[in-house]
Formats: sequence, C-alpha cells, structure tokens
Amino acid sequence: MRFSEAWLREWVNPPVDTATLADQLSMAGLEVDALIPAAPAFTGVGIGLVQTVEPHPDAAKLRVCRVDLGQGEPLQIICGAPNVAAGQRVPVATLGAVLPGDLKIKRAKLRGIESHGMICSAAELGLAETSDGILPLPDDAPIGADFRAWLTLDDTCIELDLTPDRGDCLSLAGVAREVGVINRCPVCVPPIPAVPASRDDRFPAELLAPEACPRYTCRVIRAIDPSAETPLWLRERLRRSGLRAISPVVDVTNYVLLELGQPLHGFDLAKLAGGIQVRLAHPGERLALLNGDTIELNAGTLVIADTAKAVALAGIMGGAETAVGAETRDILFESAFFAPAHISGKARAHGLHTDASHRFERGVDPQLQVSALERATALLIAIAGGEPGPIVEAVAAAQVPARSQLALRRERIRRLLGLSLDDATLVDILTRLGMTLVPTADGWEVTAPSSRFDLVHEVDLIAEIGRIHGYTRIPASHASASSATKAPPETAFDLDRARLALVDRGYHEVISYSFVNPELQRRLDPEQTPLLLANPLSPEMSAMRTSLWPGLVQAARGNLARQQERLRLFESGLRFQQDPEGLRQEGMLAGLLLGKSLPEQWGAAARAADFFDLKADLEALLTLTGAAGDFRFVPSEHPALHPGQTARIERQGRAVGLMGMLHPALAAELDIDANAYLFELNLSGLREGTLPAFAPISRFPAIRRDLAILVDRDLPFQRVRDCVAAAASDLLRDLILFDVYEGERIPQGTKSFALGLILQATSQTLTDQEVDATIGRVLERLSVELGAKLRD
Repeated sequence: MRFSEAWLREWVNPPVDTATLADQLSMAGLEVDALIPAAPAFTGVGIGLVQTVEPHPDAAKLRVCRVDLGQGEPLQIICGAPNVAAGQRVPVATLGAVLPGDLKIKRAKLRGIESHGMICSAAELGLAETSDGILPLPDDAPIGADFRAWLTLDDTCIELDLTPDRGDCLSLAGVAREVGVINRCPVCVPPIPAVPASRDDRFPAELLAPEACPRYTCRVIRAIDPSAETPLWLRERLRRSGLRAISPVVDVTNYVLLELGQPLHGFDLAKLAGGIQVRLAHPGERLALLNGDTIELNAGTLVIADTAKAVALAGIMGGAETAVGAETRDILFESAFFAPAHISGKARAHGLHTDASHRFERGVDPQLQVSALERATALLIAIAGGEPGPIVEAVAAAQVPARSQLALRRERIRRLLGLSLDDATLVDILTRLGMTLVPTADGWEVTAPSSRFDLVHEVDLIAEIGRIHGYTRIPASHASASSATKAPPETAFDLDRARLALVDRGYHEVISYSFVNPELQRRLDPEQTPLLLANPLSPEMSAMRTSLWPGLVQAARGNLARQQERLRLFESGLRFQQDPEGLRQEGMLAGLLLGKSLPEQWGAAARAADFFDLKADLEALLTLTGAAGDFRFVPSEHPALHPGQTARIERQGRAVGLMGMLHPALAAELDIDANAYLFELNLSGLREGTLPAFAPISRFPAIRRDLAILVDRDLPFQRVRDCVAAAASDLLRDLILFDVYEGERIPQGTKSFALGLILQATSQTLTDQEVDATIGRVLERLSVELGAKLRD
C-alpha cells in the first residue's frame, strides 16, 4: 500500500513530522517499508503562459514560443514538442534552473535563434518515465508561481507493508482512521453525497452464487465524453501511489480503490448483452483478460457474466471483450462484495495478482459498495460528463457478513496487558477505531466495524487497545513462576556443534525454501514423488522438497554465476517424502563441496577437491556421535550421482545417509562446470551417541610394523581395516594406510596397500616373538578372508 503524505493530511493532520508519523504507523503494526520523495530535486521551474507559437525558420520540428512568466517581458524559448500550443499553461525551467540529473539550464542558440529557458515535459521533471511532449497544466494554474510549490512536490510517498489480517488499511481512509486514533485527532472524511439519476436506465443484476457474492451493485452512465482527460491533480495522486494514469474511467476506479479500498470495474455497456449474472464458471469456459491472456476457467471459479458469456474474472480482472475503449460513450460501473474464501488463491491459480484480488482476498468492507459507486459516479461526471441512471443492487442479506459482537471485560484487559486503563480511555480508543460499545456489568458489549474481519475474539479487541495505547508504554514485569529446564541426554547428537564443525572446516550455512522447482527436484531425486502445492508462490516453488540437495545446488549455481568458484555449503532442515501412511517429515543435514581443496595460497599446490575430501569432512562429523566406529561407507548407486563415486553411509548395517559426486551429465545440464560432491545425513540415525570413557595411557613402548599387501583392485580399504583389527585384537592401537599403488610393477587387476600397524600392550613391553606372532595372524587372516598376498 503506497500513498501520498499530503493526501493523507487532507484527511487527518496530526502535529508530527514525516519521520515521527512513519514511526507511529510502524509501532501500531502498519510497518512503513519506505519513505520515497514524491519527485526528484529540481529548482527554478515556474508556471508560464504560452502566448505565441511560430515555426522555426531553419528547423521544421522546432517552434519559437513566447512565454509569459508574469515577470515583465515574455521569454523567447525554442521548443521541439509537438503538442505545444498558444494559450497553454506549462512548466518552464528558466535560466539557472537545475533539473533532475543535475541538468543546468543555460542560454542557448538553436539554429541561430536564442532560447532563454526550456518548456518541460513530465519526464524531464522526473514525474514520468517517458513523455510524448510537454506537460500541459490546467487553466487555473497561477502564472509566475513556483511549479514545485504549486503541485506540492515536496511531498513524501509512504509505502506500507501490511500483514494479511489488515485489509482494512489497504486504503487512505483506513490509514487515516489509524493515524487519527494514534494521535487522538479528528479525521475529516470527505462527504459522499448521492448522485441523483438523470435518466431511468437500469441494467439488471442476478446473484446465482450468493455465498460467493452476496452483494452486487452497478450503475449505467451514458454519454460520457470519450475525449476527456484525467485532471492533473488526480493523475498526480495516482502516480504518487504507484499507479499509471490510463483513461478517465480506469483512473476513477483506481482512485476510489486507493481512497476507500473498494475495487470497481467499468464495462463498455454496448458490449454487454441482457443483464449481469454473478455465477460460477461453466467447465471448459474460456475468458480473454485485459492483460492479453486467455484462460480456461475451472468449475469453481466465480465470474461476472452477461446472458451470453463470461465478461470478467470476479474480484480479479476484467475481460478484454467488454473493456472500455477510446470510443466508449456508455459504461456500466460495477461495485461488489466477494467473499474472501471464494477469491483466495484463484488469482494465483491463473498466474495473476492484481490490486483488486489483493484486497478481496483479505476482505473488503461489505457495506462500502454503494458509497464507492456514488463516489466514482461523481468523479467521472465531473471529469467526462455523462448521464447516470439509478444504482441497481442485488443482495442476499443472509450471506452478507454480520458485524462481530464481542464481550470485553475490564479484568481480562488488565490480565493480558498488565496495566489498568480508565474507562474513558478504553472507550475513546475503541470508538475512534469505528466500534460501537454498550456498557455491561464487567465491561462492554462491542460491535466491530464491518471492515474488520480480523476481530473475532475478545483478545483481538485487547490487542487493539495495546497496539493503540503503545506497547512501549506497557510497564515491564517479570514472571514470578518457577521454570523447569530439561537438559538433553549427554549422548545426544548436538546439531549445533555439528554446524559449527562444518563452519570450522570452511563451510557456509545456507537456508533455502522448502518449496522447490519440481523439475530440479526430479533431476536430483527421481525415485521420489514430491507433494505438489495447490497454490504455489510461483511455478518454480511448487513442490515440497524430498531432499535438501535442490536448495544447495541452486545456491551453488547462483554463486558460480557470481565467480565464486570454491564452495563449501551446508543446510539443516526438513525433507518431505510420501509413503503409504502419508507425508513423512525427516530432519536432514546436507552439504555440497566444489572447487579447490584449499584456498589459493603459496604453501601448497593447487588441487581440486575430490570424493575423499568430502569423506574426511563426514568422518569428522560422525566423530561427534562418540561412536565413529559404528559407521561404514559402502559403495552404492544413485541416479543423480556418479556410479563409481557414490557411497551409502551405514550405522551398524542401517542406512543413515548418502554421499557422492554429482553425475557429470547432470552437472552439465545444470551449468556446473566443476566436479560437485554432495552428502545428506538423516539426523534420526545420529541421535544416539556414546559417552567418552577414560582409558589410561600405556606406560610401555609402542612398536610399528609396516606391511605391503596385494589385494583385488575393487576391494575397499574398510574390509582390510576390519580384518586387521579382528586379527590383531587388543594389541592394535592404530592402523595407518600410507600408500596405495596401482601400476605395471604389480599383477593386473590388483592394487597395493602399504599399512603401518602400531602395536602396544597395556601391561608389558611387547617382545619380538609376540609382535611376529601378531603379524603372522594378521597376514593369515588377510589371505584367507580377502585373498591378500604379501608384496615382494
């Protein structure tokens, strides 16, 4: 919601400056998102009267104008605008003026004729992005006056970021009411008198879906002037509210939308047949919209139709076939109330979002329609003339939302807010908010205004009192009740510690949406069918993630596009997978590694990160469980990962995660031109850990023996480790793999592991015979179980 501060102060003018006003609105729950100048800075621009316009003798497109600025002799100004004409009042930048963009106006000579200023267009003054010619001013613009002061351009546009429950503040009237309550000052509501009908033209309206549209009003206005132009004051208010002026009919509907919060629509009466029907769409029915799209309507979609066809998407957008055009002389104004539940999500389902749908989804005052129609009628007749007929109203009274009636208790206010306010203050706050109060024994019976759909419980009224009184004025008090804390089990896996461990290893944490692109989801996790959202924020966020990888990959792509070539990313969050019992939510920890293994430096040679860098990071994480020995990395496969560089992470035989290199073909499709490695751990498999136990350090020396063995090339080292540990029993303190060799000096199909065995006893110094016996058992078991041979 954006509006002009000057416009607001015509309704309510509190004795505070702009910054204080913005702070008041934010503290009252209407967050001010931005304060924007109504116009860029410029000086030296006055209002002039074009007395004469003559062609330039040496330039066909230039004209020599004499402009009266009310300061003695008229100025001679060369102008190239096609729309300049004698008798116009125009903005004139005089010599020495400074326009937006730091453009300084100097005396100039164009094709031999001097020019002493510049007649300005709206674009040159920063009031429009583009202009076709100069900016003509109304006939009552005072000659010689400062243009900036006359048009009140030293104004501020206030932009609010409203929560969905405050649809009543999506209008200047709603914001003015809030400002008046906050500052306890009167609100000057402009009167909206009824416009009498000058002819008896009626266009019938019928409610065929009263639960979706319980009130529909319309009015015929004939013989409007199609050549009429929207006045500058109204165009300026629209511009400062972020809207573009189009034509008198459209501009009037937008103006009433901003002023009162009631969306309206204007139809070309000549293009309507029979009468208006507010009904649900027929299956397969199609409608061409004002934005150029043609959509197929669903059976539950509410439409405005005549007796032949659908002519508008109710509460969202009008149809192109019945739109008001440059030749339209007769119109039908529409003002209706649509139930929020029947409009919500319908615009998004068709990829639309309009000012009308934004308001109807949040709730429009169901008593506002006639007043808004009267206001629009008066404005249009003042601008373009016309002969209005009577207002036609179709209403299903039983379906119109009733005003909430709530009991409000003094004691309940005191208990919830922690302060006692006198009755006069309470009554003043609620009355200024548009509520009606009837005293009761312990408080009041309060009737909420029809515009406040958010007031449904007593606590809502109390929240309003606290909001207007000021939360900062509520005294702080500390709870006197004792609180009990429950420490987590000592063996529990600490996710926060795991996140810090990843940060220590150079990773950055990312937080991505749980809604992902279904196409990217399918590529990265094709074995799962994601849950699709009925009303997604966008097509790219329409599926619930079945893995954390889509968010990480998308973050990596964004970083790569910004020349960040070394990435370490991780995320913790929920994944959502469907099974026969319903939707299953699981806490996950996932990461991505890409680029060089180390930052650029002189102390180590550059090397691309590989599978084992990621494995080392995971082993460091799994160590935090206190049971690193329970985990195994088992060769596996996954459609999104490289078939030779994928491992399933198991804990005592149960899968708890997956890691591997992103498949090169998929990486190429995703514009990732470096090897990317991914992991994902199921946090439920890490929950239970093991407490560290004390073990004394042996006082006896350790002995190291090195072995080089030949094994099958496809044999994983983990099996060798397990076999050595079983054969050496409790004498083995550590097993070091210090070399792996594959080449011509060993038989084909084999590889060589160079092992360092650290042996140590806790009760004695090991003898050579004991060490030799242990090594013998190790070699024998390796030979029997794995077919390993001692390398020559």
